[in-house]
Amino acid sequence: MQLVAAFRKDLLLSWHTRAQAMAVFAFGATALLLLSFAIGPDARALRQNAAGFLWIALLFASVLSLADSFKLESEQRALEGLLLLPADPRALFYGKALSNWLQLFLLGTALVPVMVVLYDAATPRALALFLVLGLGTAAVSAPGTLYAAMTSQARAAQVLLPLLLLPLVVPVLLAAVKATQLLLLGDPMDQLVPWTLLLVAFNAVFWSLSGLLFGAVVEE
Repeated sequence: MQLVAAFRKDLLLSWHTRAQAMAVFAFGATALLLLSFAIGPDARALRQNAAGFLWIALLFASVLSLADSFKLESEQRALEGLLLLPADPRALFYGKALSNWLQLFLLGTALVPVMVVLYDAATPRALALFLVLGLGTAAVSAPGTLYAAMTSQARAAQVLLPLLLLPLVVPVLLAAVKATQLLLLGDPMDQLVPWTLLLVAFNAVFWSLSGLLFGAVVEE
């Protein structure tokens, strides 16, 4: 299956560049640490802002990871070769996007213990937290992969990507922060399900539209 082959190829590339993934994690952890300095030693304020700071650090670290997702293909002109194959461009996109999503989800999972230590923001609903992480990172991964392909040939790709991506995913960030905050601080009014469903809706829109547009983007 073309999608599975593309996904496996990108996972192998990610494994060979795992040192870069460690650098992205270090950036995210450092961002969490620096953001905690803005609050100070107030434990209550730290817990209240933990969800927002987690997603801000994760989003900025994600931009670094996504910016390099087409780096090898661009440097070695491998993307043009892949497009010459009798393969559906959508399969190439979904393979790359799934690989990017897995990396972002693992990055978010690794940042959660850092958040717990720095912000004292543990939650008994760990599985629900990982579900929100998965949905939020997926909603970033799909348009992030599309925009990374669009900017991969540009000289200022690492500048253009956040300029294009960040305004688009602001609603995703708001929903993810609210859902995470409800898990960390409590949900007396049962608002978690609507916010989670909103993340599901964002994923449905972004993954379908990005897959449709990818072929036109890379063939230009």
